[in-house]
Amino acid sequence: MKEQLFTRKPLWLLLEELKGENRLRRVLGPVHLTSLGVGAIIGTGIFVLTGVAAHDKAGPALVLSFVIAGIACIFAALCYAEFASMVPVAGSAYTYAYATLGELFAWIIGWDLVLEYTVASAAVAHGWSAHFQDFIGSFGLKLPPQWTTPPFDFNPATGQFLATGAYLDLIAVAITAIITIILIKGIRESANFNSGMVIVKLAIVLFVIAAGAFYFDAQNLKPFAPYGYSGLSFFGHTILGQSGPGGEPLGVLAGAAIIFFAYIGFDSVSTHAEEARRPNRDVPIGIIASLIICTVLYIAVALVLSGMVPYDQIDIHAPVANAFKQKGLYYSQRVIDIGALTGITSVLLVMMLSQPRVLLAMARDGLLSQKFFGAIHDRFRTPWKSTLLTGVVVAALSSLIPLRILADLTNIGTLLAFVIVCSAVLIMRQTHPEAERPFRVPLAPLTPILGILFCLLLMFSLPSENWFRLLVWLLIGFAIYFGYGRRHSVLDKMRRQGKL
Repeated sequence: MKEQLFTRKPLWLLLEELKGENRLRRVLGPVHLTSLGVGAIIGTGIFVLTGVAAHDKAGPALVLSFVIAGIACIFAALCYAEFASMVPVAGSAYTYAYATLGELFAWIIGWDLVLEYTVASAAVAHGWSAHFQDFIGSFGLKLPPQWTTPPFDFNPATGQFLATGAYLDLIAVAITAIITIILIKGIRESANFNSGMVIVKLAIVLFVIAAGAFYFDAQNLKPFAPYGYSGLSFFGHTILGQSGPGGEPLGVLAGAAIIFFAYIGFDSVSTHAEEARRPNRDVPIGIIASLIICTVLYIAVALVLSGMVPYDQIDIHAPVANAFKQKGLYYSQRVIDIGALTGITSVLLVMMLSQPRVLLAMARDGLLSQKFFGAIHDRFRTPWKSTLLTGVVVAALSSLIPLRILADLTNIGTLLAFVIVCSAVLIMRQTHPEAERPFRVPLAPLTPILGILFCLLLMFSLPSENWFRLLVWLLIGFAIYFGYGRRHSVLDKMRRQGKL
């Protein structure tokens, strides 16, 4: 059993799988991949999470939080790019872990990615609902409150959960259903739809920066860091900086840990390596280009937003649109809401596009049911069954769980995935120095080590309950692996038959 848990998937086997019939269609070029990355990154971070992070965690110093989170992502992105160029198959960090750390670690990271993409999609759908309500509200329209919010919320000022009197967020369910149908239709249609939305939201983001600059007031930046410049905790105990009523860390680092959610889109590019026309070149371009573009825009929007409205008056659900509303710019508010809806839609599309491809990779290895999660539609060539299941789960979470909980849970899972990918680069350089690397991480081993340290720093800047939720999720995953995956592992069967 011990031998199976740490059996690594050979590179030749990964590449051999690409020659089979049960594979995805190669239709994506560097522009499509960069667009998918930008589509996943710009949206929720600017239009939703800036409000939560500025209001609850960092104040105007949110600008520094974006810088710190961006630096951590740059290190991780370079590691992703090296692996994606080496092994251009679906599965992202799961596949990389299987080739370097063994089956058990691959399962952990795969199960962790399921958490990341599912919960991130739910958080994004929640943000879409909030902006849709803000948009129709500008015309004097209002939907019944029982059908527009989750049944409970969390108040960080008191550290308590509150009943909202609502049943569920029906708008979040509706947008999730629409995206699910589009994704089942096909990757080319999904990518083209996403590219159109990216153009619209980039125009809106540039409008926010240009128009908001005219209402910038430097006095709103004082105090610049009301919660301090740190915010580091260790399993729930704040060891550096202030802490909130519930014991959660506050400050720039705590803000970076929350706003980190806004950057996770770049790793979704690597899940589409199997659908790239020239993955060895196009995937690294898509990963790095999308991250650089979005980091610059994030910092600019955060600075403008902090200068327009005092941090304690920023709306946590629709911060950018509400800032223009507070300035009496109602027409601009509507334009921004349209941009936000477009931007958040593209984020939701890319996140829900990525999730089934991770499940597909795990099913190919026998760790999940091949009949269900490995099923490829005969006509559309998409993993349609797992896409449908993803839509159902995302709809349930987005309509029932509040935004603050969803954002935190996504971040800790993503950060753990980044730590493993950075570690895997170091291991792969030692175990397979001869492997072809069309893209190589610069300044290795320094870059992967810095990636590990920065990601761990942000993980420890999250509230303790996130560690508990992650532990519970991993225990559920272990039950599935030891109950099903270990007994159906394709790699273990090959090992027993002497084929490895």
